[in-house]
Amino acid sequence: MEAFPAQRGAYRTRVSALPAVTLYGRSMDPSFWRDRNVLVTGASGLLGTWLCDALLAGGAHVIGFLRDQVPRSRLEVEGIGKRMTLVHGDVTEPETIERAVNEYEVATIFHLAAQTIVGTANRSPVSTFRANIEGTWNVLEAARVISTVEQVVVASSDKAYGSHEKLPYSEDAPLHGEHPYDVSKSCSDLIATSYHRSYGVPVTITRCGNFYGGGDLNFNRIVPGTIRSVLRSERPIIRSDGEFTRDFIYIEDAVDAYVSLAEGMARKPEVSGEAFNFSNERPLKVVELTDIILRMMGREDLEPVIQGEASNEIRDQFLSAAKARGVLGWEPRFDIEQGMERTIDWYRSHIR
Repeated sequence: MEAFPAQRGAYRTRVSALPAVTLYGRSMDPSFWRDRNVLVTGASGLLGTWLCDALLAGGAHVIGFLRDQVPRSRLEVEGIGKRMTLVHGDVTEPETIERAVNEYEVATIFHLAAQTIVGTANRSPVSTFRANIEGTWNVLEAARVISTVEQVVVASSDKAYGSHEKLPYSEDAPLHGEHPYDVSKSCSDLIATSYHRSYGVPVTITRCGNFYGGGDLNFNRIVPGTIRSVLRSERPIIRSDGEFTRDFIYIEDAVDAYVSLAEGMARKPEVSGEAFNFSNERPLKVVELTDIILRMMGREDLEPVIQGEASNEIRDQFLSAAKARGVLGWEPRFDIEQGMERTIDWYRSHIR
């Protein structure tokens, strides 16, 4: 027997107590997730696959929204997609999104779909703006008009802040991206806030650093690219001069962050409309991260090739996660070596 409060976004509770579901070392609230209809856009991406896997383990009914079928994704190779409802479409197609939200009576939306590669954004800004900005307002508009939606978590980025002299970024830092990818994230972030302030859509925003973990197929990123190079006994490539500073957050910690945020919205109404940084708060230069991977894989003889060709990118970025710790009780459980060990093991098992 369930009690469904009339207030939109209110916490749904059950009379009988349910045992907690432990995932990646943290407890998911079964009273919240069990039998909940959850839409994940960008379901075949790195974060999407890990998040869908977690939600399924927590008892949710997961609807994955994805544009392309990616045969090598974890969704395919580990059979995660077979346990989900898959909707194929593009976030720039509002009718497809609205149909998915309406027909499956979605209660929680994780909007992850985006063009995420900085180099691609520099080469094709218009398609990036369409995917990242128009895609976001399409999802939020569906949430505005369909009353079943109780939570929307929108994935922004640390790059939405643009370049600042004062670091680490805190959530009250202004958003002023300058380059195509950064601007797309600044805009989508502000649009999400607007939908909450103007229409009461229950939305929160995540701002994270660079994700890494098993299943990332974008090998032009530093982590999977370096690991693949080592497995092929090749020198890893660093596109920049190696001195750019970044946050790197292990994917299981990122999943914890998203789950914690959705649960926090249900427990604390004041969380809606807020943005949260998630970080392990150990910024690294790109060359330092490469050296860690080479050391852990026992191939320090493979000296990186430093190309120094990166352009239209922010030089130094890292985040404070104090707000997430204080409000949500979230904190990372994996340091860089622990997360990287799991990541390396995944690629050793899957790269032939």
